[in-house]
Order: sequence, then C-alpha cells, then structure tokens
Amino acid sequence: MSSPTRQMNTRRLPPLPGKGKRGAGSKGPSSSHTKSYHKVPDMIITGFSPIPSHHHGNNSSFFNHDGPLSIHDLNREALIQYLNHNPEFLDTYVLTHVNEQQIENWYLRKTSHLSHHTTDRQKTSEQFKLNGDSHHISDNFTHFSKFTSQIHTTKGRVAHVLSKEINHPSGRHIALSELASCVVKAVHAEGCNLYATDAATQEIVLIRGGKIVNENREKICDRVSIAAQVAYSKETTRLRDVTVDHRFPNGLGVACNRSFSVIVLPIMDEDGNVLGVLEVYRNSRFGQFSEGEEEVASFLLLWSGIMVDYAEVTGTILAWGGLLLQYAEIHSNMTKQRKLHEFLLTVTKSIFQDIVSMDTVIMKIMNFAKALVSADRASLFMVDTKSNELYARIFDTGTTEETIHVPQKEIRFPIDKGVAGHVASSGQILNIPDAYSDRRFNRDVDLQTGYHTKTILCMPIYIRGNIIGVVQMVNKLDGIFSRTDEEAFETFAVYCGLALHHAKLYEKIRRSEQKYRVAIEVLSYHNQCTDEELKQLRSLQHPEKLEAITSYEYSPWEISDVQKPIFVLDMFKELFTSMSCSSNDQRFDISDLSRFTLTVRKNYRHVPYHNWVHAFSVAHSMYTVIKRSNHQFTSTECLALFVACLCHDLDHRGKTNAFMVKSASPLAAIYSTSTMEHHHFNQTVAILQHEGHNIFKHLTSEEYKQVLGDIKHCILATDLALFFPNRARLKEIADKDEFSWSIQEHRRLLMAIFMTGCDLCAMHKPWEIQLNLVYVIMEEFWQQGDEEKSQGFKPMPMMDRDKQNELPQLEVGFILGICLPCYELLAQVIPSTKPMLDGTIANLKQWQVMADKNKEEALEAAKHENNTEKA
Repeated sequence: MSSPTRQMNTRRLPPLPGKGKRGAGSKGPSSSHTKSYHKVPDMIITGFSPIPSHHHGNNSSFFNHDGPLSIHDLNREALIQYLNHNPEFLDTYVLTHVNEQQIENWYLRKTSHLSHHTTDRQKTSEQFKLNGDSHHISDNFTHFSKFTSQIHTTKGRVAHVLSKEINHPSGRHIALSELASCVVKAVHAEGCNLYATDAATQEIVLIRGGKIVNENREKICDRVSIAAQVAYSKETTRLRDVTVDHRFPNGLGVACNRSFSVIVLPIMDEDGNVLGVLEVYRNSRFGQFSEGEEEVASFLLLWSGIMVDYAEVTGTILAWGGLLLQYAEIHSNMTKQRKLHEFLLTVTKSIFQDIVSMDTVIMKIMNFAKALVSADRASLFMVDTKSNELYARIFDTGTTEETIHVPQKEIRFPIDKGVAGHVASSGQILNIPDAYSDRRFNRDVDLQTGYHTKTILCMPIYIRGNIIGVVQMVNKLDGIFSRTDEEAFETFAVYCGLALHHAKLYEKIRRSEQKYRVAIEVLSYHNQCTDEELKQLRSLQHPEKLEAITSYEYSPWEISDVQKPIFVLDMFKELFTSMSCSSNDQRFDISDLSRFTLTVRKNYRHVPYHNWVHAFSVAHSMYTVIKRSNHQFTSTECLALFVACLCHDLDHRGKTNAFMVKSASPLAAIYSTSTMEHHHFNQTVAILQHEGHNIFKHLTSEEYKQVLGDIKHCILATDLALFFPNRARLKEIADKDEFSWSIQEHRRLLMAIFMTGCDLCAMHKPWEIQLNLVYVIMEEFWQQGDEEKSQGFKPMPMMDRDKQNELPQLEVGFILGICLPCYELLAQVIPSTKPMLDGTIANLKQWQVMADKNKEEALEAAKHENNTEKA
C-alpha cells in the first residue's frame, strides 16, 4: 500500500488560501515523483494570506516558497493545522461542493472506524488485514461511486425483508441471509458463508437458507478459522490467497477447497456486539478483492446491523402499537356492545316482567325503539296472515316530551302497500335518508297530520322464521339513520319478536284460563251437592249407636246409598270430637261436613267397583281399625286416615295406572308415577277449596298443614307399586322388634300399610260377601281388558274375560302375593287387627278348594278329550 505522503500527493484537493496567483509557467512535480503514479494537474492557490511558517525543512512551512503555489508546495501537517484553525472554511466547502452520498460515506466509514477499534490504541485511519499485514485504507477510493446503485438496491431489498420477516422466529437469520446474497452480488463474489453467533455457548453456527445448521458449530477463538478469528477480534479481514496463510489452519469456517481471495466481515450492532460473520470468496487466483469492494461490503454490513436492531425495536414497537390499536378497537366495540347489552337487558326486564297485554308490550317496544336509534316517532304494525294485511291500534302522536301512545280505532291496509308493506312482504330492511324521494313512501299521512317525514328506518320482526310485524322509525333526531343504527336495531328486533310472541301466548293463555275458569265454574256447579241433597241429608235419622258397625266382619254394603252419608257424618263427628280439648271446643261445622260428604259422593264415577260404595267400605274399614285396634295414632292422624280412605278413589275411571300410561291419557302426561293416586288427591283438594266445603277450617294452621300432608301420603300409598317397598321396610323393622311409635317414619310406614289393608277390605269379609265382591271387581277388570283388546293390546290374564275359568287360581295368587303379606304384617305390629288376617286365610281356603276343583275338572276334560281322539 502507498504511504500517506504519496496518498496526499495523488488526491485532488480543494483550493487553499494564498496571496499569489497562478503563473503561466508553474510546473508540476518532478518526474521522479510521478514515475509510478498518474500525473496530477497543477493547482494555483490564490485569494488568501498565507499562514506564517514556524518550521524548517521540507515539511516545516505551509508554503515551500513565495509566489504562486502548486499542489506540490503543500504538506500534510500544514493542511491539518490550517483546517483546525479555519473550521468555517471546511464547513463552507463541504456544504458547497460535497454531495450527500459522499457525506453519508464519510459518516459510515467514521462509524465503522469507531466500532471496530475499541482498544486503548487510537488509530488515525481505518485498517484491514491483507495476508497478515496491517495497512491503511487508501483515501483514494474514487471507484466507490460505481457501487452506489447496487448499495441502494441492496438497502431496499434488505429493508423489505426486515420489515416482512423481523417478527418471524427466524426473521433475523432470514434478513441476514438476504443481506449476504446482496453483498455477494455487490462485490461480484462467487459465494459466501454466513454465521450467527450463539452468545450462550460462545460459538458461531452456520446459517443456510435462513435456518441454523447445528452440525456446523465452532468456538469463537483466535487463529483457528478465519470466521472464528473475525468473531473474536471484531475486525474485517481480507486475504488475497487463503491457501497460503498459515495463521488460520482451518481456513474458512466451512470447507471450500477452491477458495482463494476472501473477505471476512463481522456483522455488528450499534452496541458493538457481534451478530454474525460473513465470508465472501472468489475461487480464482486472479480475482482478488479490492479495497473498494471491501468497503462496500463493510458499508452494507454496518448499515444492515443498525437496520436489524432498528427493525427489531421498530417491529416490537409496531407490534405493540398494532396490539394497542387492535385492543383499542376491541375496547371500543366491547363498550358499544356492553351499552347495547345493558339496553337490551333493560328492555327484556321491562317487557317480560310486565306482560299484561299485547298493547302494553307494543307501547314499550315503540318507546325503547325510539330511544335506541334516537328517532322522533315510531310505529309498529302487526301482520294478519289470514287477511294478508298489516294492522295497528296504537300510534305515536309525539304531542308531548314524553311519548304518548293513544289506543285508537284499528287501521288496516294491504301487506304490500307503503314502506311498511314492502318490508313486511319482502323481509328487506329499509333505511331511507329522504322519504319524499322514495316512491314507496305514502305522502297522504303527512298531508293529513301536518307532520313532515324526512328519514325512515323500517325493519321486519321475525319469530321462527316468519315475519309477525314491522317496526318503523321516523326522523332521526341528529341526521340520518346509520349502519350502526341498523345493526343495533336488528339485534333489538330479535327481542321484539320474542316479546310479541310471548305476549300473544300470554293472551292465549289468559283467554284459555278464563275459559278454564268458566268450565270449572260450570263443572263445580254440577259436581257440588245441591241444596235439595243437603236438605234431604239433614232430614235423615242418625243411627243410635255406631258400635254395631265397628266390626271387622260387618258388611258396609248392606247400608243403602241414601243412608251412607249420614253414617259418614257420624263417623266424622266422632273423629273431630276426639280432637276437642273441651266440650266448648267444636272443631267442625256440620254444614261443611255435609256438603263435603255429599260432594265427594257426587264426584265418584259410576264404574263397577271403584265407586262411592267402595269408598264408603274402605272408610268404614279404617274407622273400624281406629276404634278397635290398640294403636297410638294421634287424633289428627286418625282424621287424615279416614278422609284419605273416603277420597282415595275420587274420579276413578275404572282403569289401572298401567292402562292410563299405555293409552297416553292426559292424566299420565301430568303425573308420570302413581297417576290415578295423584289425581285422587288433587280432586280432594279441589273439593276442599269449594265454598262451604273446607271441613278443616277450624284447625290451626299447623294442624291443617299436617292433615293435608298425611292425606296425600295415605292416598298415594294405595298404589300397589308402592306397597311392596313400604311393606319390605316395615317388615324389616318389625322382625328386628324395633318398631317405635315415637319415630315418625315408623308411624308413616304403618299408615301406608293400613291404607292398603283397608283398600283390600273385601278380601277379609265373610265368604259370601267376598265372593260377590270379587265378581264385581272382575267385571271392571274385564271391561278394561275388552278395551285393551279393541286397541290392539293383549290384556293380563286377570283382565281377560276369556279366562274367567282361571279366576280361582288368580285369586289364590293375589291373596298369597299381596293380601296375606299385608295382613300378616299388620297383625305382627298391631295384634288386635288379627281378625283381618283370619278372614283372609278363611277365604284363601275357599278359593284354593275352587282352584283344585277347577284343576281336577280340567284334567278330566283333557283326559276325556284324549280318549275321544283315540277312539
């Protein structure tokens, strides 16, 4: 490399101050000085006073002689001294004669110089390594300008990649790969190797295709490979022939046997940290890299290092900025949605909590609709699908500050007329900014009312996909209706549809309820006892004593239907009297008892068995148990047991629960379990609610609550499906001798078993009575069997009229499976009820005899039929 003095002599310099003018005979430098260099034209410096010299020798003065001066009369020290004392001259010259590109180049070289030389030894000029020798970079870099277009192209490409890929996990590597490719093209290299630094392991790792190749790793250290050396020293190295330099035994970081000339450059950020290393190489011995090419590569890497940092910071800022903008938009939308939801919640609460009538709902919808979109007036038209018309009865007059909706005479018009008609027929939302310019607008209304319509927002109201109405907003208070108004009102219209639909349902239910009340009133009138019946009952003579009928063998069927109510009244009196604390404490009203008894009788249907006669017999049986057995039931419990027996089959239809479910009876839809038993209890409560029928009105509220609860429990216990678990639980307690009257569960279990025993009282009556009653029961069963057959069902054997001959065997099975277990358990818990067990056992023997006889007859018939076939 040339010396600094020679560099100065070959550089074109700006004019410097001097007194002399250029002479015509000025000569250039001697031939000895220009032998190996291009000749530089002479330059005459005039117009300024010379700086006095204080030195001696060739370099001791600013000028070598008086008079006109040439470029060869200058020396380096004098020039530097002059510029230091005259900085304004340098400023003027740079601003006037130096272009921006040159200033940028100077800045980048200065920055590179400072970042690459961080040791205590300060250097006056940038250095590079050439085959191991340190040299100054020549200031004669006149050919740098030829790379300008390539540099700008490269900067654009790298900036594009950075902006695109910097947020990618491998964005930095992708950008550096693009930079390496650009450097190769800019310096006309034949290839390159790119490395990234791993700060954690202090290694360099090869990057290929923007991805790390972990197999190619090398420690950052001195004098191993060129790449590791550059990463270690942070200095650019340029070698003319890598094959002859013994300082780097590993050569390039990646083996490349054909490489000769190479430039290895550190890629550094603005803090002096090495981001990576770039090796660019040529494979020809005669294609060494020049100083200018090294400077181009350094320039690009320095710029790109700054850009990577900037892009990362900018990318982060932009990412956060983007997120902030996105979150701000989300927050704004959420705020709008929250306000809309609060509004809709208010609408929902207001409308659905106060559905009094359709008119009320319509008025509220119109008020809320106006508030939602800031409209001046509102209208709501309902669709009449039968006449294909729109109709309305309520209109917004807008006569006061508060909206007034005045019910008027209903108006109707075809569904395809006007703006509302178009929306109702097409389902299209209409937002009309100028009503008078729309042909669908009917101006007659404005002419009649004197109101001027400007803007209209009209929207259909759907329910289940069908248009049921149209809401029309008129004249937005602050401009025209916007798209936001449409979206908000579209959501609001959904709630309007639901509200109107429920209002219609409410009106239907209310009308149905009124019809139901009328029907109940009519039925109650016909199902309550009449005054004539009550008068007849009062005229009857009461039995002298009830002891005669309190026998387990007594047949209540002998009492006539006319006399049965008077016996019931007497039994009621006995039970209520036992509840009185004194003679003056009367706990019943005889008129209420009479009406109740007669109405209960009237509400039993005329079916073969489960009728009023059966109810009386069961109530009589319970009264007998209460009077004859040594129980510890309270007087309230005894009253509940008696009432439950009297009402346990109210409105019985002569069909079992299984048949009600199988035939899809409405009762089965209401009560999924114990269908008829629940119905019997509800009928009991219905009768008690009739005026003049509340026989418990003199009880305390606690007694009233207890007696109703016990009645329900006892009536439901007559379902044989519940008998088996009740019996199993009580049997377990009795077998362990743990039954206690002080335990409520034990008492209620015993009450349930007593209900079953009394319901089956016909099974323990004397044989003749029992036999007649069985055929009455079977007639009801057979009628159900006949109906099941007509519906295509196969009845049970007990209900199949075609199997009448099997009746004795069926009765034996019924007694053994239900009756005997029931009465045996009652006798075990309360021994005084043993007559019920004894009567059942006696009847079982009779049925067994009949069953055996039928069996013998069946065998004889089969034998006879067999002999006949043989004969």
